[in-house]
Amino acid sequence: MITMHPQDRPFRFAFLLVPNYSMIAVSTAIEPLRMANQVSNKKLYEWSVVTLDGNAVNASNGLLIQPDVSLDNSPSIDALFVCSGLKVSQAFSNPLKKALCKLTKQQTILGSLCTGAYLLARCGLLENYRCTLHWENIASMREEFPKIQLTDELYEIDRDRYTCAGGSAPLDMMLWLISRDHSKSLATEISEQFMCDRMRDHHDRQRIPLHLQLGPNQTKLTEAVTLMEANIEEPISLEELSRYVGVSRRQLERLFRKHLNCVPTRFYMNIRLKHARLLLLQTSKSIIDIALACGFVSAPHFSKCYRDYYGISPREERSKPQGILNMINYSPSSQH
Repeated sequence: MITMHPQDRPFRFAFLLVPNYSMIAVSTAIEPLRMANQVSNKKLYEWSVVTLDGNAVNASNGLLIQPDVSLDNSPSIDALFVCSGLKVSQAFSNPLKKALCKLTKQQTILGSLCTGAYLLARCGLLENYRCTLHWENIASMREEFPKIQLTDELYEIDRDRYTCAGGSAPLDMMLWLISRDHSKSLATEISEQFMCDRMRDHHDRQRIPLHLQLGPNQTKLTEAVTLMEANIEEPISLEELSRYVGVSRRQLERLFRKHLNCVPTRFYMNIRLKHARLLLLQTSKSIIDIALACGFVSAPHFSKCYRDYYGISPREERSKPQGILNMINYSPSSQH
């Protein structure tokens, strides 16, 4: 494991902002560093905000953070986080790739916040690493980079790559790093200052697990939904699902109606359609390929089901301003 920093000087972070970066992700990454210095009464960390050319770029909320310097003029750093958000594919460039590859040769730790892992992957810097990014972009990331070890955890620390899902997850990642390299008590005190009731670790999943939503007594229902989510390309029948879970079909239907207000077949269809929408908005795959990847036997059947659920056809979805023709990896969530 890489040592976080030498003890004779502060550890130096840099946060590389690209257009439409997530401001909440950047803020929750920097604030624990500030509080670590304040609580310990020591200068444990230094940090700077940089952009590729030194000019300010808008966050996804339209606000600006004035960068300290350009990336090339940045003083010596120990770790750099690529901070992204919406329209991440538009932030890729050859100068960015050249700059990041140069840092790897200098043995600088590279990390990412929110969708920044996409840019690291485009630069060829995540091969043979575990990584993560915001859950809405996981589907397209897996399609474009099938050999990358992508997870849906809050953050991944794998040797000299620190990737994080964004939102409030950078707070958890930084608290973990502070705990690792200084003390758990310091991390706990910082957490208390921010009124954070629990320090999540990297094994926490990004989305609220279904068993927490349904309660601990609905294990059969949770197991059934988990099987549905794991079998999107080749859907399993309700009879098979009932057999795997160990209840009758009628009992399974009652559980879905009571706790999810939906019949199992409709719930399963909704899972597949939501996955299809992510692929439509975040990849350049053809509509027929997306249909097949989501368990539909034909493009017309997929289009009908999609229109019934979303009110527009897959083709119309893509032709909207936020569609794939204008921006790969677009994500409509306000969490970016």
